[in-house]
Amino acid sequence: MKFEIVDTTLRDGEQTSGVAFSAPEKLSIARKLLEEVRVDRIEIASARVSQGEFECVKGVCDWATHAGVIDRVEVLGFCDNGASIDWISRAGGKVINLLTKGSLKHCEGQLKKTPQEHWDNIRDNVALAKAAGLTVNVYLEDWSNGMLHSPDYVFAMVDQLRTLPIRRIMLPDTLGVLSPEQTKTLCRQMTQRYPDTHFDFHAHNDYDLAVANVLAAAEAGCQGCHCTVNGLGERAGNASLSSVVAVLHDLLKIQTNVNEKSINYISRMVESYSGIGTAANTPIVGENVFTQTAGVHADGDKKGQLYVNALLPERFGRTREYALGKMSGKANIEQNLEVLGIHLTEADMRKVTKRVNELGDKKEIVTIDDLPYIISDVLHHDTPSDSIKLVSYMVSTAYGLHPQAVVKLNINGNEYEESATGDGQFDAFVRAVRHIYRNSLHRTFPWLANYTVTIPPGGRTDALVQTSITWEHEGKVYRTRGLDADQTEAAIKATIKMLNLIDAD
Repeated sequence: MKFEIVDTTLRDGEQTSGVAFSAPEKLSIARKLLEEVRVDRIEIASARVSQGEFECVKGVCDWATHAGVIDRVEVLGFCDNGASIDWISRAGGKVINLLTKGSLKHCEGQLKKTPQEHWDNIRDNVALAKAAGLTVNVYLEDWSNGMLHSPDYVFAMVDQLRTLPIRRIMLPDTLGVLSPEQTKTLCRQMTQRYPDTHFDFHAHNDYDLAVANVLAAAEAGCQGCHCTVNGLGERAGNASLSSVVAVLHDLLKIQTNVNEKSINYISRMVESYSGIGTAANTPIVGENVFTQTAGVHADGDKKGQLYVNALLPERFGRTREYALGKMSGKANIEQNLEVLGIHLTEADMRKVTKRVNELGDKKEIVTIDDLPYIISDVLHHDTPSDSIKLVSYMVSTAYGLHPQAVVKLNINGNEYEESATGDGQFDAFVRAVRHIYRNSLHRTFPWLANYTVTIPPGGRTDALVQTSITWEHEGKVYRTRGLDADQTEAAIKATIKMLNLIDAD
């Protein structure tokens, strides 16, 4: 028998502060979870929340009925003398997850009832649900604290629940208070005492132990667990679907029906609809988790997949990447060049590696889309001489004032410095250099004929900038390019290249 994965993103996940899915969003998430991710069941709402929620549930249930999966769609209901049952039935639902109290403290403190009074109320509502044709699962809310502080109450409750037509009993760590060791011990008490009962474990992540606790519950014999996409949920959230599936498959060798290749897609969908982003280092679905940064790691992978574990990105519909930046070595660049189908000589590789490292000092990551620009800049636009060097420069701008520039150049071993204002930072730089040429060198200075700026396709907000500048000087046309994370810096580099080209003529 396979372990059941229950996704409660549309109910518990929607309790995340600021998250509210629209009816079309709920339907699209529900369809994706059941049809492509293939979780066993989904919990989509709490009964009697609002008229809008009723319409959402009705839309999902109408689709699920026509798709033949309505028995896999569940709604949380309450012991409210049939009001929740009526609400779920009118919406087209067929499964109620009845909320009951799993601790004596909650029973007496919140309901203000004796255990027997609560039991009688549960029995009456289960009877009403069965009469309405609903399958009944039962939540034992605050079960973890119940087992820690009032186990006799929990056992008496389950003893009586087992006499009723209930399909599953769900064990929530409602306040996220358990450690993995406690989870395993308490769940094992349940599974050994009631070996014929199906138990789901429902984890919360207050101590960042939700996934570890699911692992412990599965080891203790629970037959299902509850998750949410991206770990959404109240407070610190719930157990993350992606991590739970990977842990069960790899560490316990437990089979589930989940299609791993769809996990990244559903993560991105929920991220978009919820407005809650996932951290770049989130296991399985984070932007950077399949990116090797250190050059030694890329080298090890090239020589035999030495830094690869069982979490292969292809399992989850992703690919492994090798970051380019200040920590990159030749192996990182070679891995990316292989993807692009580009081959470089050893000498050219050293030049490109040096340039990538320099750019990495200015921005976090150089993307693979940047690489052809870098190669072009380093290898195809070198100048034949380097007689003119930029020693230093300073450009500044302030509201209501013209930008200013101070520039120092080394020309054939002599240093010259000038300052100027301009209509922009680059214009101020060019004017300062023009002053050096006219006032100190008594030379004519080229005129800028055209200026274009491009960024690599698919670039990020911190993408490299390539400036292409056309200059005219004494009847000749010169075209130079500069590449940098800063547009002004890129244009300045193109200018220095141009001056060296003219000086070499």
